[in-house]
Amino acid sequence: MAEQSSDALGTVEQALGALLEDVSPLESETLPLAQAGGRVLAGDQMARLDVPAFDNSAMDGYALRAADAGQWLPVSQRVAAGSAPEPLEPGTCARLFTGAPVPSGADCVVMQERVEREGERARFPAELTAGDSIRRRGRDVASGSVLLAAGTWLDAAALGHLAGQGVVEVEVRRRPRVALLSTGDEVIDPGTPLGPGQLYNTNRPMLTRLLESFGAEVGRCVSVPDDFDETRAILGEVAFDADVVISTGGVSVGEEDHVKHALESLGRLDLWRLAIRPGKPLALGRLPARHGDTRFIGLPGNPVSSFVGAWLFLRPLMGALSGCPTLDALPAITATADFATRTGPRSHYMRAALAFTPEGPVATAFADQNSGVLSSCVGADVLVVVPANTAVAKGDAVTCLWIKGG
Repeated sequence: MAEQSSDALGTVEQALGALLEDVSPLESETLPLAQAGGRVLAGDQMARLDVPAFDNSAMDGYALRAADAGQWLPVSQRVAAGSAPEPLEPGTCARLFTGAPVPSGADCVVMQERVEREGERARFPAELTAGDSIRRRGRDVASGSVLLAAGTWLDAAALGHLAGQGVVEVEVRRRPRVALLSTGDEVIDPGTPLGPGQLYNTNRPMLTRLLESFGAEVGRCVSVPDDFDETRAILGEVAFDADVVISTGGVSVGEEDHVKHALESLGRLDLWRLAIRPGKPLALGRLPARHGDTRFIGLPGNPVSSFVGAWLFLRPLMGALSGCPTLDALPAITATADFATRTGPRSHYMRAALAFTPEGPVATAFADQNSGVLSSCVGADVLVVVPANTAVAKGDAVTCLWIKGG
């Protein structure tokens, strides 16, 4: 990829292009189904069984022939779920319960509330339709069809779908291994008394949780001092067996910002600085590793910038490494702005709460959009995307990227 001019500011699209260039899904592994939640299917999962496996009743009621509507019929058998019924004798009905197999010869089920019962006989409504209240075999899944496609994120419903086929283990993509670095002598871990000019590390737990929600495995977490040689040594060490190295801070233009130069001395810098707010300082590149190159992402140190950068860049990268296309892009929602703003030469990703009203979604931006105000992220449902050199008035339509749930 061509190097970025030192003065030029890249776009989000250029950053994603550089970040995802030549990325392919990681190798697969086989896991027990009980351990596969939150993983990504490595290949198509074929259905082994019809679901339902047999015609069954959708409710408690009676099975009969629709042609016998309006008549009194003797109740010839009682069919519970899990039992095997006898064929339905002509001119009779069967008492049965939700999920019970429908006897052969019956072509409809009538809910018990519509049936008059006297002793061992029952009378039915005058008009019935064949197929009523019967869940036909294979209605949900047909044996031999694709049950779940490769790249499917195994959430609760997908796990249930697999269990319904009797699946006990499944082939999934390996989780991307991430090394997470925090730069700056002033950044310390919670639990240590704060000294003059120090602050607690907010980015590490925040990014760890986001990365895990994106399907990654955060292995090493390292604090990096404000020293070029140590920064360079740590980058080279953690990149050796990681799929991705992520740092926070140290990518701006200050005398103590060593990450960019250390990256250039070890590997290559693909892109530096973006025309976005928050998140202008951003370093993307490659580091030498055991097998080829390791992706490097240098996020800004300000917590809001790291938060926004994680959603815009870390999420699609983890999706590409996991072979999960649903992580490629954030879901976009059009909403009515309950605020007014104007941007300069950089696009703005504003943190906002989204309310769903009878008139449609309404986005309310947090009043303080400074990149150090992490409280604007705590209650945010969306990032409102305001392009560069754009004025937004209250009541205008705006594009929102859904971020709730990380």
